[in-house]
Amino acid sequence: MTYHVILPVIIAFAVSALLGPVVIPFLRRLKVGQTERKELESHQKKMGTPTMGGLMIIASIIVTSLIYVKDYPKIIPILFMVVGFGVIGFLDDYLKVVLRRSDGLLAWQKMLCQLVVTTVFVVYMVKFSDVSLTMLLPFSGGKYWNIGWLAIPVMYFAVIGTVNGVNFTDGLDGLATSVTIIVATFFTVVAVGTNSGIEPITCAVVGALMGFLLFNVYPASVFMGDTGSLALGGFVAATAYMLQMPIFLLIVGLIYLVEVLSVIIQVTYFKKTGGKRIFRMAPIHHHFELGGWSETRVVAVFSIVTAILCLVALIGL
Repeated sequence: MTYHVILPVIIAFAVSALLGPVVIPFLRRLKVGQTERKELESHQKKMGTPTMGGLMIIASIIVTSLIYVKDYPKIIPILFMVVGFGVIGFLDDYLKVVLRRSDGLLAWQKMLCQLVVTTVFVVYMVKFSDVSLTMLLPFSGGKYWNIGWLAIPVMYFAVIGTVNGVNFTDGLDGLATSVTIIVATFFTVVAVGTNSGIEPITCAVVGALMGFLLFNVYPASVFMGDTGSLALGGFVAATAYMLQMPIFLLIVGLIYLVEVLSVIIQVTYFKKTGGKRIFRMAPIHHHFELGGWSETRVVAVFSIVTAILCLVALIGL
């Protein structure tokens, strides 16, 4: 237990915490500052805060995983998804904040990159993995659902939906970090309980995010950017599939789902009605902010909701 559960948390935490005082001043010198939406007056003071701090998270996960990969080869596909989606996020951030291209990667470019990384994961799961694509049903007493060939399109939908859900959640100091620490802890409990062989990387994510939260908690001195949020989305989706639990994402990842749905609903309604809005602003965490909630309250409430949902999911096992 100490070797494959506790130590990875400590190692990743130490790497992430030690990287902070090195990486943050470096990012500040590069002038890779965050830009904020004009409607959010309280966020204007964040202008110029270094972004791309996700590099700290990814580096911590990689370093820790390399220590364990020989004895725990099942962490490789999850690590691939972390790095693969992290690279997409890095390219997007780099174009936006370093090359000052306001849009970063164009929407079709980002989607194409996401499809390529997801396809590699799908091929691995189908051709090379001994993990079945049958899905554990919550509250079924251990029954699995085999949907046949439909499992492939469902996997694309689940992976890309989760990745973008985590990306949309990253909009307040410590929000995506706090929510994902709880989700990663849930996956760790399940991984240890089922002896799945992936617990070193789920623990590494917990440790890396705790170390990052030292600098990302309100008022944040660094943001993870798309570099971090897309990498974490890749982790959440891949881990769910390695544990045969993609349906459980609807429970433990409900915050991610609500965030991405709020954007889809807002944009669709705005176009259909010629400019009317359902929410004050999307993603939905900004709706609560403009309703008078402080950032710290939104983060606390969303984290508590996620913790309760993870407990519900554990009962559902």
